[in-house]
Amino acid sequence: MNTGKTLFAQLMDFLPWTSFARLVTLYGGDRYAKSLRCAEQFRVMAFAQLTYRESLRDIEICLSAQPAKLYHMGFRQTIKRSTLADANEQRDWRIYAEFAQRLIMQARKLYAGESLDFELENTAYALDSTTIDLCLSLFTWASFCTTKAAIKMHTLLDLRGSIPSFIHISEGKRHDVNVLDLLIPEPGAIYVMDRAYLDYTRLHALHLAGSFFVTRAKSNLDAQRRYSSPTDRSTRMICDQTIILKGRCSRVAYPAHLRRIRFKDPQSGKTLVFLTNHFTLSASTVCALYKARWQVELFFKWIKQHLRIKRFFGTSENAVKSQIWIAMSVYVLVAIVKKRLNLNASLYTLLQILSLTLFEKMPLQQALTLPNTSKKQKKDSNQLFLFDF
Repeated sequence: MNTGKTLFAQLMDFLPWTSFARLVTLYGGDRYAKSLRCAEQFRVMAFAQLTYRESLRDIEICLSAQPAKLYHMGFRQTIKRSTLADANEQRDWRIYAEFAQRLIMQARKLYAGESLDFELENTAYALDSTTIDLCLSLFTWASFCTTKAAIKMHTLLDLRGSIPSFIHISEGKRHDVNVLDLLIPEPGAIYVMDRAYLDYTRLHALHLAGSFFVTRAKSNLDAQRRYSSPTDRSTRMICDQTIILKGRCSRVAYPAHLRRIRFKDPQSGKTLVFLTNHFTLSASTVCALYKARWQVELFFKWIKQHLRIKRFFGTSENAVKSQIWIAMSVYVLVAIVKKRLNLNASLYTLLQILSLTLFEKMPLQQALTLPNTSKKQKKDSNQLFLFDF
């Protein structure tokens, strides 16, 4: 690693810039650009994410404070907030969306060997969405109700490594279940979802594609038991049954057999009813899979706390989507660096280090490697440790 480079430049070297250039050509991103081309725009926005900048003026002042280092960080000119604002408004957001997907493919290969807390050979995904509230007077294109605007970020999270494999940004009014129409089912994969995605027609389409699902049943489930498998009541497993739907519409929408598992949660005391089309997994594994779905909730909470996706640098739809996709690219990039450099620190720790040292000139591995301490530090029980992989 060239120690003459700033840490920011070394971090940017991990990006596949050849693929980025092809995407820029595909969407004509630099066609009318006289200054601040797409690559520089990406670097500026990535810098803003890594250093927790709050506004365009904040970005401009921070970068202008280190003029001697800007060229070696990939900036060919002084960054002006008006120029950056125009770039966010005009450069096609699909460039950054597809670039993020390229990075996601790399990250998923690196984390494919990660183990779960239970034995499972299949690829497992957790599907959910989060709502990002916006100001209605500024983001008129994202009307949600009469008093506010909002967008939704639908995410399919690979449970091995907590890497998002699919992201779709929609208006806040879009119901969660509709995103199932956008997914390309992966044969043999298991999709874990909550009751918002319980649509028997769409679930049957997953079944016909050779995919599996795990979800929770609604309280008004109308079904008839066909078979019962023995269960161990000491594991709080109440029943494991093969059922068929009885409702007139639901029976037509899902004519095949389903598996119903009743489990009593030892913490809350509630009885949870799970539905799945996977008949060979143990009942305890099905329950563990649904419990692992909580990772996607932690992912949403984490990115809202540590990435800039709640305060935007532009008000147009293009600017908002560009910022979200670049934020996802930064998240996945740090995950890739962590794996390739074999770092033990969490993503949170790496982001904190980078936020203070991007202008420094030292080997990236050295900067991100934490010193060994003889004393074991006690973890705060309130701290999220989802990303300590």
